[in-house]
Amino acid sequence: MTSKNGDHGSPQTSSTLKADPKPSAQRVPPPETPEAIQTRFRVIAAFWAVIIFLGFPIWWKTTSIYRAHLPIQEMADWADGKTCRPVFPLEIHVAAPTMQLPESQHLVRTTQHALDDLNEFAAHHLRLKLTNDTETSTAQGIDNTPITGSMMDDAPDTALTVRVVAQEGLATPRSELRADTTQLDIFYPPSQVPIPSSSNPPLSVFIAEELQRLYSEEKATIAYILSGGAAGRDSESISRRLRRSMKYADTYHLSFSLFTPGSAPSSWDIEAAVQEYLSPLLHAFGPISNFTIDTQVQLYATFSPMAPPPVYDETESAWTLKKEDLSAFINAAEWPLNPSIGNGPTLNFILYVPDPSQSPMVVKENRASSWIVPQWGGVFLLNPPLEQAGQSGSQTNPGHITQESLRPAFMTFSHQLLTLLGTPTTPASLPLRLQSLIRVRAATLLLSASSTMGSLARLTESLAAIPIPATVASSVSTTLAQLSSTCSHLREGRFGAALTSARIAETEAERSFFEKSMVGQVYFPDEHKVAVYLPLLGPIGVPLLVSLMKELKRLVAGWKARRRSTA
Repeated sequence: MTSKNGDHGSPQTSSTLKADPKPSAQRVPPPETPEAIQTRFRVIAAFWAVIIFLGFPIWWKTTSIYRAHLPIQEMADWADGKTCRPVFPLEIHVAAPTMQLPESQHLVRTTQHALDDLNEFAAHHLRLKLTNDTETSTAQGIDNTPITGSMMDDAPDTALTVRVVAQEGLATPRSELRADTTQLDIFYPPSQVPIPSSSNPPLSVFIAEELQRLYSEEKATIAYILSGGAAGRDSESISRRLRRSMKYADTYHLSFSLFTPGSAPSSWDIEAAVQEYLSPLLHAFGPISNFTIDTQVQLYATFSPMAPPPVYDETESAWTLKKEDLSAFINAAEWPLNPSIGNGPTLNFILYVPDPSQSPMVVKENRASSWIVPQWGGVFLLNPPLEQAGQSGSQTNPGHITQESLRPAFMTFSHQLLTLLGTPTTPASLPLRLQSLIRVRAATLLLSASSTMGSLARLTESLAAIPIPATVASSVSTTLAQLSSTCSHLREGRFGAALTSARIAETEAERSFFEKSMVGQVYFPDEHKVAVYLPLLGPIGVPLLVSLMKELKRLVAGWKARRRSTA
């Protein structure tokens, strides 16, 4: 029984061992048909074709940064001063009606030689030209050649007219500058008429020294600006004056305010005062800047709690403010002083009428009633005659300030306005000072716009990721063209046209440098882009790359097999 059972179990075990290989053979996948391989290849190729020919161009187009072409080297040359070296040739007309033509021609020649010897700043020089008379509009040179009307259109601006007149009873020449014109009268003894044989006549030396004195401050200011504030003669005083003045603007807003700590005065003849005392000055500034004006009256305008109160000085019989306390005089927290109204900067002029109990009020150190706040405006303390208030006998301020009472304040405001706008302090003639301001402003704007072009060139080269829109390229092109025009106008002595071109160049340069789309891209570095793309492209890119590598390996293996079979 035992052997039978053993014999019976042995065949079962044998049959089991023989059946084991069958399941393992079934687990091997059947070979792919050529059609399936071809289909898989086409699917993978289709995916990659969409990515390469559709997805990548769309991504490149939508994410690429447009950078318009900029003339970087030309912009850098302007900033370094290699393209233009500003010069200021001032044309001065000389009329000598009491001299013969040969004598007047000799006077102009010798005076020009004396001027050239005195001039230490080559960029600013005076050129004399003989004219028939100061009142005629037709000019002529030393060779007596008249200048036609068409030539006058492109002629240099006339900076000054010198009228040389003989006068009896004089021992030495004397000069007289008219305060309201650009004419300098030179009176000389008839005995000092220059003769052709004299090489350095006293009259020529006198005229040259007078002209040099008239333009000494302008020369020093322009030299200071062109040198970038380098140390020089009177550089400290020039720097102090320029720091007090406002930055140049096409339009300034003038705000005139009447402040009083009580209920009076409550009105003033501001319109008549502006028209009478200020409008002529603003009209004279027309070629340089425009102005808008607003006025206000503020009652119960008290001092700031942080400001030291005025102190009564018995020796002066007045309430006094210390100089070091003037900076805290303006109660900016409570007084309605708008820092900026409109497009241009605001100049504030405050007329303060103190309380009757603190009147009169002056500055302790110099008994002045006004002062300037640099780059902000001016203040004037008006101490009007006090009035009796009914039967009580107490004194009060007048309820209304007349135009005549405003005259001292507006004369002071006019002077403060000239200072805040950077007008030179000399010479005494206001038209000459305004002409000097035109040349100073033209030089300032030329250098400012050139420096902005250099900063923009360095910015675009150092930050390759920021866009450069077409508007920036257009503004840069306009700026460079206007800078070239400014330099040309300066070289030819047309300073009004030079200021106009420099003003446009400065505006376009500022617009191109502060373009909003350029500034925003600076704060989006490449690390942010990687952080955005990886979570999106990782799950899609890995399967595509793996399938592509498998297909490449299959193709390489097939290629090698075909080479072996052919070999």
